[in-house]
Amino acid sequence: MTRTISFGVTLLLLVSLAAWSQTGKVFDNLSMPSEILGGERKYAVYLPPCYETSHRSYPVLYLLHGSGDDQSGWIQFGEVMHITDKAIREGRATAMIIIMPDANTGRRGYFNDITGEWRYEDFFFSELMPFVEDKYRIRSEKRYRAVSGLSMGGGGTFMYALRRPELFSSAAPLSAYVGPLSLEDAKQRFAGNNEDVTDEVLKEYYENHNALSLINSWPDENKRSVRWYIDCGDDDFLYEGNSLVHIAMKKNDIPHEFRIRDGGHTWTYWRESLPEVLKFISDAFHQY
Repeated sequence: MTRTISFGVTLLLLVSLAAWSQTGKVFDNLSMPSEILGGERKYAVYLPPCYETSHRSYPVLYLLHGSGDDQSGWIQFGEVMHITDKAIREGRATAMIIIMPDANTGRRGYFNDITGEWRYEDFFFSELMPFVEDKYRIRSEKRYRAVSGLSMGGGGTFMYALRRPELFSSAAPLSAYVGPLSLEDAKQRFAGNNEDVTDEVLKEYYENHNALSLINSWPDENKRSVRWYIDCGDDDFLYEGNSLVHIAMKKNDIPHEFRIRDGGHTWTYWRESLPEVLKFISDAFHQY
């Protein structure tokens, strides 16, 4: 009897250890064709530990890198596999697929350019999203889709969720570039290499690529359509824009979480942010 009990305890221990040691997988050099951008586009993916042994479909997080990185940034510097595995194992996050696209090849950024010649945003929604949601077992309803990103990718997070609230249940911009804070700033940023662009076109482009303008013109029916988690360090050079967004959301009665922590515009800060982002978006993936 003692031998049988010992064997059972040992077997249970081995099973528990195997479950504990399961890890997800990351692939950081995948590609897909793009007619819109005229060539192959890179992307990376994180698959949760249970992906290969299950037949279920998963929620998805689109995780956007910052300026100077590419699709591998969150894997190489953000330790996305280790952090997400740990959050799932500890029950702080639900199992999910994470898609990390490259926005640093050809031209840098997550938007169509002001002339319409480079259409990255069209690529993201018309080609990338349908491609990965068909290739992987991704649940394609709004409730199971979230977007997050840092710096330039935080700006992409703001604009994508503000302009397409019907697609995302949660948005978590980190240390985000929120767009030019004035029309004069926009003129300096956008008009330098686009002498043929009229003031009217430039003004329209600015208003569509500035989080403050979009928030102040957001219709009432959208104000509770996206769950917001905004995080920026107190020593970050983008602190002003994020603070102004927080104030604008408060004035416009848009529910959101706003976090200010000690830190700057660094990977150390964003690695500490990611577990909280995963927990926050998982609340929407579950029945909260």
